[in-house]
Amino acid sequence: MKYYLPQSKETPTIKVESSPVWEVILGMAGYTHSKLRHTFDFDGKWKKDSQSMPHALTNAMNWIEDTNFWYTLIMIQNKLSAETIQDFSNSLNQLTPDEFYETVLPYKDRHSENTRTSLAVSMLDNKLLHEYAEKFDGHEFLKAYILNLSAIHFDELRDLLLSSVQEWFAWISKKEEWSKWGKALQYESSLGGSLDESNPIEEIIRITGGVHYIPEPSIWTIKLIPHVSYRPWVMEQRTSDTKLFFYPIKEEYLLEPGIPGKELINGHKALGDETRLKLLYELVKGPLSLQDISGRFNISKTTVHHQLSILKAAKFIRADKGIYSANEPQIHSLSHKLHQFLGTRQ
Repeated sequence: MKYYLPQSKETPTIKVESSPVWEVILGMAGYTHSKLRHTFDFDGKWKKDSQSMPHALTNAMNWIEDTNFWYTLIMIQNKLSAETIQDFSNSLNQLTPDEFYETVLPYKDRHSENTRTSLAVSMLDNKLLHEYAEKFDGHEFLKAYILNLSAIHFDELRDLLLSSVQEWFAWISKKEEWSKWGKALQYESSLGGSLDESNPIEEIIRITGGVHYIPEPSIWTIKLIPHVSYRPWVMEQRTSDTKLFFYPIKEEYLLEPGIPGKELINGHKALGDETRLKLLYELVKGPLSLQDISGRFNISKTTVHHQLSILKAAKFIRADKGIYSANEPQIHSLSHKLHQFLGTRQ
């Protein structure tokens, strides 16, 4: 008779990771995200404060936007987990070109991993470069991003990335709200000390306020990274073995009494439009694709997408693989937030 030992169930390691470096990089990512920036909490403030930007920082942000090298910075910080800008600079300077490119080249899938790792040590191999870039044909930016990585010498690229980070930090850290952000993020990250690693899916929902994660093959580490600058959005990225969720910290950490929160303002703005109310009415009845919505309302997909992005920014709807659905708990919570702000009973 054969006996089989029971196999232990393996689950990914889950952790909350926060530092001023993450906030700097996400601020740069948000500021240079021109297509979505109008939905960001800080868009108006950024427009106003950009007048005080040094010329060197303005040039650096234009470069980041043109090349999408904010993605490079996210991948590097994921590898380094630097606590300070100085730590980030020191550690980046110690990376070899092979380590650098292996870190910043985007992961496609397990079948393409040999090509990716081979390219990391052969960035001058034009044939291999285009072969891997073509795997991202149709992606919003990654194909061009890969080609941009090869268009500049490693030493110059590293120095430009470092100077961009340092310029942004020198500018943003002088803002009066920077200290408050730091305290709020520090408090949020302290909540990670009580994570139940045996239930990562439930913990992701709890910590991020509603992100539903479907486990992926080869993902062994899940990082939950709180942010202020990218509010109100949740952003996802992944490497060959790590999933990253960047989630907005709770707004109450940032507010003074008598000051309405962006979530309250954006929620009412999102509902203050006839088309968006009609869209929400249909989505409450059931999930719909962009094509379904466009046909039902007889308006262009571009117009529908714009209206949906406003509803999504207010968290009234969710999108999953092109299917939109109503986020009813968020809709119901808006009246509660209004009563809470006004100090009236519900």
